[in-house]
Amino acid sequence: MEGDRPASPSQALIRPARDGDLDAVAEIFAHYVADSVATFEETPPTPGDWRGRLDDLTERRLPFLVGEVEGQVVGYAYAGPWRPKPAYRHTVEDSIYLAPGWTGRGLGRALLGALLAECEKTDVRQMIAVIADTGDPTSAGLHRAFGFSDVGRLKQVGHKHGRWIDTLLLQRDLTG
Repeated sequence: MEGDRPASPSQALIRPARDGDLDAVAEIFAHYVADSVATFEETPPTPGDWRGRLDDLTERRLPFLVGEVEGQVVGYAYAGPWRPKPAYRHTVEDSIYLAPGWTGRGLGRALLGALLAECEKTDVRQMIAVIADTGDPTSAGLHRAFGFSDVGRLKQVGHKHGRWIDTLLLQRDLTG
């Protein structure tokens, strides 16, 4: 039951993702694909697709982390390439998703903090957050609390669930 789950992020283990986590990761993300505009994906990636993503990020030496409570993956975060062109190789985009019922407990803060710390150990210089502007300030507020700056808005670039959606662009320098 949701009320029985720990409310403190200190009770969550933040660790690198493993193959055995990817079914849970796929299930968490599928919720956002089906029930929100937080992602512009319209078809949920399969666990096999997630295995490919984990392998790619591992090969690039980029972090893919999960938040685990009592043996259950309840959220994840990873840093993926910002753009495919080689000159962008030192810039990443973050992705953070929490299982339903796990928002508002500090898990997103714990995941983003750990993700930034892992990226600072690499040759990554900039992190970009691309946030669907749904009217909920939570994600942008989380990023701003970690030193991300607003750098732009792309108007009506996504269309999902019968509505046009803007995206907010936030950026953080990881060199300082």
